[in-house]
Amino acid sequence: MRIAFFSTKPYDRIWFEPMAKDYGYEIYFIELPFSEETIFLAKGYDAVCIFVNDHVNAQMIDTLHEMGVKALLLRSAGYNHVDTRAAKGKVAVLRVPSYSPEAVAEFAMAMLLTVNRFTHKAYGRTREFNMNINGLMGTDLYHKVAGVIGTGKIGQAMIRIFHGFRMNVLAYDPYPNPNLDVQYVSLEELLSKADFLSLHCPLTPETHHIINEKTISIMKDGAYLVNTSRGGLIDTQALINGLLAKKFGGVGLDVYEEEEGLFYEDCSDEIIQDDNLARLTTFPNVLITSHMGFFTVEAMQSIAHETLENAYALENNLELKNLVE
Repeated sequence: MRIAFFSTKPYDRIWFEPMAKDYGYEIYFIELPFSEETIFLAKGYDAVCIFVNDHVNAQMIDTLHEMGVKALLLRSAGYNHVDTRAAKGKVAVLRVPSYSPEAVAEFAMAMLLTVNRFTHKAYGRTREFNMNINGLMGTDLYHKVAGVIGTGKIGQAMIRIFHGFRMNVLAYDPYPNPNLDVQYVSLEELLSKADFLSLHCPLTPETHHIINEKTISIMKDGAYLVNTSRGGLIDTQALINGLLAKKFGGVGLDVYEEEEGLFYEDCSDEIIQDDNLARLTTFPNVLITSHMGFFTVEAMQSIAHETLENAYALENNLELKNLVE
């Protein structure tokens, strides 16, 4: 099988290159993102491998089908960046549903601890031998209320971590898991009671802007919010308004609604045109990272293995366990 691999970074090749040889696959690594302008590079390949910020619309699906491309191999669990309806019957869309739930959950907790205890600011101060701790006061997590929106594998890992801190955990999910050791409540009750809130749900029409002006108004004053799932879960302007109103104790964002073209790239010498992102970086209680919650050795190995297993199943007419339907 020949695979056109878009949005390649140096760390992708570490695992995919040797594994592909084991499978007998040829991978053409392309640094450019997958787009209408670069789709021609996929001609002559059996599959196209893309990442979270490579958006694929219906027209691109038709083009891939005409080229004879059999599959879109997603290096992610989420698939909201692909028009899956258009792909049905034309191009198989295969995802990686679970690589390392713990990686994302642990990173979410790291963000929460950072914005709560200001370790990033303390680091900056001590590097300059400023040992003043004024302004760095946080709050205990012990016995506080943690709210988890979305109780899939990552949400479950987050619940285990919150329990480890002896927090009182509430959860919201339209499809509750009866086997999970957590108290399910309505979204409104969770928002009104949670001191620390973590988002772990997929981006769907129902969850788009689940954090908005109305839901922010329900939250406790001084609540902490962390999002390591998808940027579109949060209405950015509503979040900024809430921050200006001093609604939040702290906010951690590993994802951003308009991250495409910015995240994963070095933009340090550029003038950022996104006013909302620039505004968010000015708040002292906001921590933004570049969609790296998944980025551990274990997760990257798992993503490479599962992606190539998806390709193997397709090539050998086996059951496509990770097919997006």
